[in-house]
Amino acid sequence: MSGERTMRAMSQEPGNRSSADRRVSSRIRHEVVQLILDRKLRAGSPLPTETELMAALGASRNSVREALKALQALDIVDIRHGYGMYVGRASLAPLIDGLTFRTLTQHDDEAAALGEILQVRQVLEEGLIGRVVPLLGEPDLDRLDAVVTGMETAGRSGLVFPELDREFHELLYQPLGNALLPQLLGAFWSVFHQVSRRGTPTPPSLTAARHRAIVTALRARDVEGAKGALGEHFRGVGVTG
Repeated sequence: MSGERTMRAMSQEPGNRSSADRRVSSRIRHEVVQLILDRKLRAGSPLPTETELMAALGASRNSVREALKALQALDIVDIRHGYGMYVGRASLAPLIDGLTFRTLTQHDDEAAALGEILQVRQVLEEGLIGRVVPLLGEPDLDRLDAVVTGMETAGRSGLVFPELDREFHELLYQPLGNALLPQLLGAFWSVFHQVSRRGTPTPPSLTAARHRAIVTALRARDVEGAKGALGEHFRGVGVTG
């Protein structure tokens, strides 16, 4: 009987240890993040060594390493072997990977998957364009115009221009001075184009024409016209942005 209890206990211990380890790792992750925030560290700032973290957090080396690897995957910690550990850039790369994976695995219908991404992006941009219209100067409009001219040139040759598309939308909101916006828009752009590679692209000339309509409304300082042109652009998207 005692042998059976021993075997049963042994079979349960790995699962118990695993669950406990996950809790410890989660605690350490939160405490490392809090340390970064409390010390007001910026990207590139050095972090305490593993040994110092073990002592400060009361955790084993394995638990600390597991937590640090998880934070490295989130770009919160930058581990440079032979040099030390530093605060990471905290980019949106994990968000891009997660959204791409979710979109590709949770939808059998590609059009529905792309539609979800476009809907979020459209709501975001239509809310922003009204704010940026009064801030756009002539140099800003000239830069947008030049990008659209590049689109039109490529479109006449039947060439797609995803990078020009991305540049247009990033330039459009620069006057807002919000550093997070280009990262967030870029994340949605990257996810959309990774997912849409398997489809049939919208004719490049049509995409260029829709962007031209946006610039025309912007030059006229027509907020509602700009929103309408932007909405038309998103509603007409096939599988390119």
